[in-house]
Amino acid sequence: MTWEAVIGLEVHVQLRSGRKLFCGDRVVFGDPPNTHVCPVCLGLPGALPVLDRQAVDLALRAALALGCTVPRTSTWARKNYFYPDLPKGYQITQFEHPMGIGGRVDFDSDGGAKSLRIRRIHVEEDAGKSLHARRPGRTGIDLNRAGAPLVEIVTEPDLRSPGDARAFLQSLKRDLAYLDVSDCNMEQGGLRVDANVSVRRAGSAVLEAKVEIKNVNSFSYIEKALTQEIARQIESREAGSAVRAETRVWDDRRRELRTMRSKEESSDYRYFPEPDLPPLAFGPEELAAVRATLPELSRARRRRFVSEFGVSTYAAGVLTRTRAWADYFEALALDVAPGEAANWIMGPISAIVGEGGGSEAAIRVPPHRLAELIALVESAAISRSAGRTVLEAMAAEGVSAPEVVRREGLGQVADRQVLEGWIDTILNEDEGAVARYRAGEEQVLGHFMGRIMTLSAGRAHPTEVRRLLQEKLREG
Repeated sequence: MTWEAVIGLEVHVQLRSGRKLFCGDRVVFGDPPNTHVCPVCLGLPGALPVLDRQAVDLALRAALALGCTVPRTSTWARKNYFYPDLPKGYQITQFEHPMGIGGRVDFDSDGGAKSLRIRRIHVEEDAGKSLHARRPGRTGIDLNRAGAPLVEIVTEPDLRSPGDARAFLQSLKRDLAYLDVSDCNMEQGGLRVDANVSVRRAGSAVLEAKVEIKNVNSFSYIEKALTQEIARQIESREAGSAVRAETRVWDDRRRELRTMRSKEESSDYRYFPEPDLPPLAFGPEELAAVRATLPELSRARRRRFVSEFGVSTYAAGVLTRTRAWADYFEALALDVAPGEAANWIMGPISAIVGEGGGSEAAIRVPPHRLAELIALVESAAISRSAGRTVLEAMAAEGVSAPEVVRREGLGQVADRQVLEGWIDTILNEDEGAVARYRAGEEQVLGHFMGRIMTLSAGRAHPTEVRRLLQEKLREG
């Protein structure tokens, strides 16, 4: 009999409010340890939490965009556990009454269109961070992150393959970025994923003992970790051994999983209502107002680009990888044929953005100015290669295309006398190639065209050059 994997995910997303959830300390990655702390996030006696409303608003956007039902009230709870980076000895989170329940995310995987149910979305504060490598033989504690605002997205165990898990997470990350809820920077802890996985006989509806996988910091490693764990569980089951519920941690250096601890259940955390925070309440008018601000998400936009603009599925995927990228394309497509707009963005523009660090902020060419440049190329006022040169200057200096063309003298030359001078020079230098053309080797024409374009530094009008060149070759 074959085996089937059962996978559910817990996705922790840092909200981009810039402040901690229950105090005014800033959330800044990379600053010296313990420089953004106060009595509240240090858990000092008598310090009371004050909720940051912006974090709640961001979490509410995520819940509504993912199709969750938002109850009229949600409540806070204390999750009790002892760990060095949790100074209060408990974490303020939501338990019985979360912000969102239900919901669904549609995504595309190698196997086609898929769907994953969302069980719940809740808001909570982050813990601090243990530093194991700063001092030999000692562990340090950095509480800069303690109290940072998180939204946790818990899925149903609907995934059946590591590849589907990766595809879902990539889609979710894009959507959260589209919503401006989080930057989702995994290297900085902006998005962290725990995966729960078990195996069962194909066709069975039983949920077997699950293993939780922690400490995975990239989507590719999540896929590898799940693949390893599924293989381990199948091997154990086929050998007649039971799979023990436990938490396993991913070792980046060895690219393997190892046992961390036995698996806790919710009762181990002794949840009880948070006495210092009132419930959250959401009216229908407020929910409707938030829904009205939600953008079109990446998957829907990708499909619309294919149907409305006629670009390929691949191109639509590239153009919608970020909301800023998709907005840029739509603005450019107002003045330029969509196919040509896509080619410029995926080619020269993408190259410039990559050289600037991969962020759309690296380019200083607004869509209307790029449209102006493309019009010059399409009208043959400048060559396509000159167009790339002009674009680089526009991006570096923030100037317009006509300004660069005038300054650098990049306009295409169509004057017959000038073109004939370049053509005569090349033909006189290569009489052997002229004889071969006149003997029937028409492909030699391309050789002449290349040499003339080089001689003219790309400024010769290619259509006029070809016409005059053929005239002169026929004259002989």
